[in-house]
Amino acid sequence: MATKNKTKSKLIGGNFLFAETDINDIFIPEEFTEEQKMIWQTVHDFCMQEIHGLGIERVALMDAEKDRDLVLEMFKKAGELGLFGISIPEEYGGMGASFNTGLLYTEALSLGLSFATTVGAQVSIGSLPIVFYGTKEQKEKYLPKIATGEYACSYALTEPSSGSDANSAKSHVTLNAEGTHYILNGQKMWITNGGFADIFIVFAKIDNDERLSAFIVEKEFGGIEIGKEEKKMGIKASSTVQLFFNNVPIPKKNLLGEREKGFNMALNILNNGRIKICAGGVGGIKFGVTKSTEYANQRFQFDQPISEFGAIKYKIGQMAMLAFVNESAVYRVGAEVDKKYQELLDNGASENDAKINSMREYAIECAILKVQGSEAVCWAADEAIQVHGGMGYSMETGVEMAYRDARITKIYEGTNEINRMLALAEFYKRAFKTKELKVNDAMKTIPLSIAQNFNPFNNGFMADESEIISNIKSVFMIITGAAGRKLKAQLEHEQEIVMNLADIMAVAFMAESAILRVKKLQANKTIDKEELKIKTKMAQLYIYEALDIARKAADNAIDSYASGAEKFAMKRVVGSLLKNYDINPKDTRRVIADAVIAANQYPF
Repeated sequence: MATKNKTKSKLIGGNFLFAETDINDIFIPEEFTEEQKMIWQTVHDFCMQEIHGLGIERVALMDAEKDRDLVLEMFKKAGELGLFGISIPEEYGGMGASFNTGLLYTEALSLGLSFATTVGAQVSIGSLPIVFYGTKEQKEKYLPKIATGEYACSYALTEPSSGSDANSAKSHVTLNAEGTHYILNGQKMWITNGGFADIFIVFAKIDNDERLSAFIVEKEFGGIEIGKEEKKMGIKASSTVQLFFNNVPIPKKNLLGEREKGFNMALNILNNGRIKICAGGVGGIKFGVTKSTEYANQRFQFDQPISEFGAIKYKIGQMAMLAFVNESAVYRVGAEVDKKYQELLDNGASENDAKINSMREYAIECAILKVQGSEAVCWAADEAIQVHGGMGYSMETGVEMAYRDARITKIYEGTNEINRMLALAEFYKRAFKTKELKVNDAMKTIPLSIAQNFNPFNNGFMADESEIISNIKSVFMIITGAAGRKLKAQLEHEQEIVMNLADIMAVAFMAESAILRVKKLQANKTIDKEELKIKTKMAQLYIYEALDIARKAADNAIDSYASGAEKFAMKRVVGSLLKNYDINPKDTRRVIADAVIAANQYPF
């Protein structure tokens, strides 16, 4: 029942493009509590003792089929430690942790290597559909056993003929003559944990429905044939199989959520998974930084450690910067999700609706973070191998495994191409259909900012950097508006232009997150001056590179739709806004690298 006093939300996904964000309104990683850090430490220790303790080469050779008993043994230990209950409410045996705490958990879990995928499926896509959409009866039956690991769970959406276009799935159910059970037939593929799962969240269409519904399917129902373990490039210790459903009887009460709402459910659960890919990516990048630094400090060539060479410092400094920026952005959004959840509860929403809609609100940011986090960790894994040279290609160091394991992050939870297009499509919907984003108001301020090349909101510490971010946002708005007016409905089919625009939007968000973090640290005066200096350098280095990305994406977009005088005018405007940023990138990167090298690990 809604409360009488409703408050109008200030927590609007995508609003970063228009609103000036007060540093006091954002969360930064330095503000995690001791309790949250203890959860991180528990997960970290489990990964180091139970997984790294086996030896890197042994882990690299683990196979989900051949080593099934070992995988299940680790799965059982994780359950006994309570690691599967991070997002399950306390009343059902879980921790009931905040969303941002769950992201921190995911960062630590990345040290679990391919086993992290097994745990990730259990705590995220395998169980959250029940947490978010389940009835009280469904939650009471399944969540306590998922929390302890008695039930292993998985998520069955993808089919041979439906991947990104999930709603084209052909799996179907019909109600039996008695009206007591749905009868499921169909096929699913790429099912994580499918080889040993006890329950499956299965998406299928009822009768001739146009849209998917979701069901909780127990292996014990019968009629489920489990295919052979897939032979994969990476995440080899993770079970991945096809599933074949042959007249599987599903009790009618096991319909999850509402009929034909399965597609929306899948999208919301994927939003959750997308941002977690970025959190895991942060952990993966830090792992790469530390492994690379340790090796570079002890590997001597020409009578000195290779960490003293500029080419190696470039790689270490760049990896550290990417870890810092992605960390700044992912926990900023995680905290916003938590605040939105509380706001919705305060305005009378049910707990389930609050969980669903707080996640849905930040679909744009989740898509951005999925792309940025996955591409950063893949780049870092590749560079970690390069730092190790020939040893990087050997299983002995573990970095080749990280390289293989990281690559899937650019594919699952929606490919990065799909997520770029999704981010822009969601922006257009909110800006021009639902009018949640005040685009017209923002567009009115752009001519003035071009003429004056000055934003009155930006002054003091990091003023120049804040101005650059404002200008990148303006470039996004100008090109988006111009391309939209010219191409109209055809724009959505010009995927290259859409992805260019998505990249401009993304670097604006990532850069702003890093700058706001540094500004807040400086204002609070609770940080060591040397640490503030290094973190400021990391934010500045990202902005330097973000400008290049924005310029290139803007040029590509303009060259792809404009011509003649319009093309000339657009490029002139972009050039006036995206001016040079006067820092020395080599020296900036070396300052960062020297701090990491001195600590012999990622120290922040």
